[in-house]
Amino acid sequence: MLLIQLTGLSGAGKTSIAFRVQQMLLQREIAAEIIDGDMYRKSICKDLGFSPADRRENIRRLGAIAQALVLKNTIAIIAAINPFDDVRKELKEKYDARTVWIHCALDILVERDTKGLYRKALLPGDHPDKIRNLTGLNDIYEIPIGADLVIYTHTEDLETSAVRLFSFILDNILEAGS
Repeated sequence: MLLIQLTGLSGAGKTSIAFRVQQMLLQREIAAEIIDGDMYRKSICKDLGFSPADRRENIRRLGAIAQALVLKNTIAIIAAINPFDDVRKELKEKYDARTVWIHCALDILVERDTKGLYRKALLPGDHPDKIRNLTGLNDIYEIPIGADLVIYTHTEDLETSAVRLFSFILDNILEAGS
C-alpha cells in the first residue's frame, strides 16, 4: 500500500508519532505496521554495529521488511534514525518509499534526552561511559534534502505532528488510488 521512512535524530519523536498514526489508521480500518529501528536492533539486526556500512545495511533490512508488508496491502512505517541520504534515496527508488523528516532542534533533544544518550555523548573524551558515535552530535546525520514531509517536533505537540503525518498518508493513498 505505502512505505513511509521516518528519519530524524534520537529522541525527535519518530516512534511516538509512528505509533499514534498507527492508532489513527487502525481506527479507519487501514492496516498499518511500525518497523521500529530500536526493536529490530535487538533481533534481525543484532549482528550489526554502528559503522556507516552497518547503518546502511540496517536500513536496507528494515526496508525489505517494510516492503513485504506493503505487498500485503499494509502501510509500513519505518521509525529509524536513517542518517544517510544515499540509503534513503535507495529505498525511494527501490520501494517508492516516502521520506518524512522528524526534525527537532538539537538543543531541545539535549534538554529532553529521553534515553540519556546525549548526556553520555557530551561526557569528556576520556570518560569510560562516553558515547562516541551519537548521530547528529558526534557522528554524521545528513539532512534529508527533498523530504516529502518535514515535521518539526520542537514546535509541534505529538498530536499535531501525528495528524500531519496521518493526513500525508491519506493524501498519498488517495493519490495512488486515482
